[in-house]
Amino acid sequence: MKTIIHASLLLIYLLGYQLEVSAQQNEKNSNTPNIILLMADDLGWGDVGFNGNKNIVTPHLDQMAAKGMRFTNFYAAAPLCSPTRASVLTGRSPFRQGIFAAHTGGLRQGEKTIAELLKNAGYATGFFGKWHLGWIEPEEVQSRGFYSPPQHHGFDETFATRSAVPTYNPTKVPKGWDNFGVADDGSWDGSRYLHNGKVVTKNLEGDDSRIIMDRAIPFIEKAVKENKPFLATIWFHTPHEPVVAGPEYLAKYPSLPEKQKHLYGAITAMDEQIGRIRTYLKANNLDENTIIFFTSDNGPADPLAKKGIASAGPFRGHKHQMWEGGIRVPSLIEWPGMIETGQVTDFQASTEDFLPTIIDLLGIKMKSFPLDGISLIPFLKGEQTKRNKPIASGYQRLYKDTEIYSFIKGKYKICIPEKGMEMMLFNLEEDPTESNNLAEKYPEVFEEMKVGLAEVKASWLLSREGNDYEY
Repeated sequence: MKTIIHASLLLIYLLGYQLEVSAQQNEKNSNTPNIILLMADDLGWGDVGFNGNKNIVTPHLDQMAAKGMRFTNFYAAAPLCSPTRASVLTGRSPFRQGIFAAHTGGLRQGEKTIAELLKNAGYATGFFGKWHLGWIEPEEVQSRGFYSPPQHHGFDETFATRSAVPTYNPTKVPKGWDNFGVADDGSWDGSRYLHNGKVVTKNLEGDDSRIIMDRAIPFIEKAVKENKPFLATIWFHTPHEPVVAGPEYLAKYPSLPEKQKHLYGAITAMDEQIGRIRTYLKANNLDENTIIFFTSDNGPADPLAKKGIASAGPFRGHKHQMWEGGIRVPSLIEWPGMIETGQVTDFQASTEDFLPTIIDLLGIKMKSFPLDGISLIPFLKGEQTKRNKPIASGYQRLYKDTEIYSFIKGKYKICIPEKGMEMMLFNLEEDPTESNNLAEKYPEVFEEMKVGLAEVKASWLLSREGNDYEY
């Protein structure tokens, strides 16, 4: 009888201990969520189902929107790729870093990235897809940019290309393509995949989004096996040109024009891979402790938007412009354990907000460093309803006489929308299509906004000239 009592007491003790350990583990997990940063390339605001496109097939992104939070006023830090990518990783304007446009620089070693900060906090860190923040091969020599691969910025595992590749069969020039990227022998021009610094030769056939995810999921599996939280940064090439879809995805759009078939087909293929990783997370009980961010680096590509193939939705303009269509992009956050389902918000947010949000969430402190983004945690907790910091964007290519800016503060926006235009003032709440320039009607507001932009530009310049870096 005593043996049974002692065994029962031992069982109760062990159960209590296990519950205590489980509670401690749950508390630990809530403080160290897994983080996935998904980014499309040149995806227009209007080229996803969750923003109202009735023709495109994006069921997994649409489900993310239904189960998470959709932003209707989310901005890229620039109307083109490399600058926005720098802003995602650093929480800082690309103008602080000297990354004014594509192929014109690289990520400086003095910048602190999300990957570096999370690696120091015990995270496994992986990068997969289009880097576009410097060369990734040390022997590579070109006239623009410099060697600055992802492994120099906190990423342990990398599977990356320097820049664009075709979105289907990424090592081959698509049939009929005669723009950039064609080598003398007819092959793709050398923007090739490297895995941890070594050239990849296998599993490079078919859809590019699937090729990327084939490397990202094993990285997550390894992190889970090692009982480490993970940061997976997955930057798709889709739907950047040359945008090509495989036969099974073209078949989903039989009635569309040929170029739109490829655009929509490639986006659907990317969506399928986003569904694949979400399914993996749920099947392995990781979904409630994983926060997924999704966005695009800028609005739709110029030639595709001008021809009506790609769409910025109701907004004016496209990539390379400071109209809303160039910088307002689709964006979602999904975190089943924390964010209530089906939320739609007009809270103004930016790609510069990712780093401040993540380090605030994790309680990570970093040295005093001017950040342009804000933490979204107070907003997600319901403690903040309006953004308390302006959003400033820019694009510069002085050799082409291009220097254009946007400055958004509350409902007002000033911008030089595109090359050759004067600064304009718009009320985005009343005029989201930017049809009515209010500069003459509200001169005091116009001047106040211009002063605000000038102050931000002066701060950018100080950073760019080395004020933030240690010597």
